[in-house]
Amino acid sequence: MTAPHADAVPAARFLALPDLASRALGGSVVWASDELFAQRENLITPGPSVFDPTVFGHKGKVYDGWETRRRRDGGDRDAAIVRLGAAGIVHGVVVDTAWFRGNYPPYVSVEATSVEGYPSTEELLAAPWTTIVERQEAQGDSPNAYEVDDRTRWTHVRLTIYPDGGVARLRVHGEVVADPRFLVGTIDLAAAENGGRLVETSDAFYSSPANLIMPGRAAHMGQGWENARRRGPGNDVAVFALAQRGTVRHVEVDTTYFVGNAPGAVRLAVHDAGTHPGEGDDLTAGAPSGTWVDVLPRTDVLADTRHRYVVADAPPATHLRLDVYPDGGLSRLRVWGDLSPEDLVAARRRWWAALPEAHRALVPHEAPPPAVAG
Repeated sequence: MTAPHADAVPAARFLALPDLASRALGGSVVWASDELFAQRENLITPGPSVFDPTVFGHKGKVYDGWETRRRRDGGDRDAAIVRLGAAGIVHGVVVDTAWFRGNYPPYVSVEATSVEGYPSTEELLAAPWTTIVERQEAQGDSPNAYEVDDRTRWTHVRLTIYPDGGVARLRVHGEVVADPRFLVGTIDLAAAENGGRLVETSDAFYSSPANLIMPGRAAHMGQGWENARRRGPGNDVAVFALAQRGTVRHVEVDTTYFVGNAPGAVRLAVHDAGTHPGEGDDLTAGAPSGTWVDVLPRTDVLADTRHRYVVADAPPATHLRLDVYPDGGLSRLRVWGDLSPEDLVAARRRWWAALPEAHRALVPHEAPPPAVAG
């Protein structure tokens, strides 16, 4: 059984942003105070929690979530630490207690920290933590959504439950702020882990085009973008904000696993909105208006095939539009390109401004970018 409230998360603008904690993006639950009944790793599993009322194990009912034992030691809380798959600014969290009805935590809070490199558990526990969601009431068998106002870049979050109980999923929605030290050379300008994000699509009936820019190769068709069968005129479209303003050099359009439902043709076009991503733009806005320039004119594609195309003379761009004709699915989209020196400085400036002071002191061989020096 799938959670009955899977589509009932309270309306909030932050839900349109990527889940920075998702296992699909590389997130990991690196520590928990207790996980006797259900494993901590379930917190960040993609997709809604599932439940089978007939399944019991040696320790009791089997839940697709994280569940701690009933406290008998005088303690008043349990906690789990999640390393974000992509560090960034958290705009909101969802603490989903699906299926936990008599054993959910009545209160929760969320803290965050930002650290350099790959800290040990002991180093994480000793790190400075900032509360981004004060202790709040939580409801059982519900997607509890909490907005976050802090605009600091974080690498880890800590979910605390009071005093104990179970949580099915933790979603940490926000904007990726990529480390500019890794944005040199040729990079995937559309990759979610670099900060690319879906801003608009004509159809996501079976699965979202946001899957196209996730890390790695798709393992099956369900990990790509599949739209409904189009019965009218026109074609399907997906628009992405690029991770950083950059110039496209070559692209990859992958229809792997789409055997009888791949598009007949695709087209890629770019647009320069004139501002760097994250600098004053509305993160929930749709496709920008203005001129689009083809970097891959309408081109026939094959089913179940990884297509690669060299791009010549592309202009700098902040957004990319994918058209599929007339419909059909892809498994991955890669947009390889590079940043100009000016765009790299802008990325560095944004990153530095979002770092907490404690993290800035840990960054080796770095100084504030000129625009924020002093």
